[in-house]
Amino acid sequence: MQKHHHYHFLLISCFCFSTLALSWNQNMQFNQGKNYEGSSDLVDLQYHMGPVLASPINLYIIWYGHWNPTQQAIIRDFLYSLSSSSSYPSVSDWWRTVRLYTDQTGSNITGNIALSGEFYDTKYSHGGYLSRLAIQSVIKTAVTSYPRPLPLNPHNGLYLVLSSSDVQVQDFCRAVCGFHYFTFPNIVGVTVPYAWVGNSGTQCPGICAYPFAWPSNSGKPPPSSNGGNNIMHAPNGDVGTDGMISVIAHELAEVSSNPLVNAWYAGDDPTAPTEIADLCVGVYGSGGGGGYVGKVFTDSWGNGYNVNGVKGRRFLVQWVWNPLQRRCFGPNAVD
Repeated sequence: MQKHHHYHFLLISCFCFSTLALSWNQNMQFNQGKNYEGSSDLVDLQYHMGPVLASPINLYIIWYGHWNPTQQAIIRDFLYSLSSSSSYPSVSDWWRTVRLYTDQTGSNITGNIALSGEFYDTKYSHGGYLSRLAIQSVIKTAVTSYPRPLPLNPHNGLYLVLSSSDVQVQDFCRAVCGFHYFTFPNIVGVTVPYAWVGNSGTQCPGICAYPFAWPSNSGKPPPSSNGGNNIMHAPNGDVGTDGMISVIAHELAEVSSNPLVNAWYAGDDPTAPTEIADLCVGVYGSGGGGGYVGKVFTDSWGNGYNVNGVKGRRFLVQWVWNPLQRRCFGPNAVD
């Protein structure tokens, strides 16, 4: 174990985005830290006949904790970019790969994602530490709060709980950077899909905001896109928030393709599925894997990005599995 410390870290960094409560041992056996860009024979991604999010999505944000307006603007602009046209390669071009997934009627995942409401839980209504289950109680608070609750929308609602950098969440940093699931009627009142993502800026940027930060115990910084060892700069100037963008993208891709955990995933265990973004963790460009993000763009300030968004924004988002090409893919691919 000791002599494989650095490799062990890479394995952990590769699986820190896992959707449900995954054990590291299962996942190390499953893919040994490799990405699947050229290894499609290893992937057994299957459709399990459940729904995908084919109807236009009404997305509701719950800001849990203390957020500054700059952080919120970065995240909002990313969400707006999902269904807005920007210069190629764009966030909406990236979402086109997600849209290739269909349900049993042949309906594709929607390209229409509207930010339809926001709730500000600045009083930390469920405390500074949240269990996984408490995330659902946070949603319950947001949809029942007086005088301006979020709508409770079981038809095409998707709830995104974002916790600020001072909030601790069960398994955060140790095993996950974000996850998605669906609410339980006995807590929220209905079954709706949701995702949680935490701001890792002060707790574990080297794990959850990679490659804009590098773990202190790893011994060396990540390779930059020019082959040197300079740490890649965050494209919007906020390591924690820019790191969140890729995790949000990851979770939105997976909750859209597997909202009730009975649609698209690999593996035999639906409680620990390997989903369309899990297959490509750590891959942001051609040749990515093993701690190298792949071929991405850098501007003159050294900011790394691979997609363009609204208002001239740039973002770095990980690739997802393309079911037609049977490989990890993004719009910045060089082939």
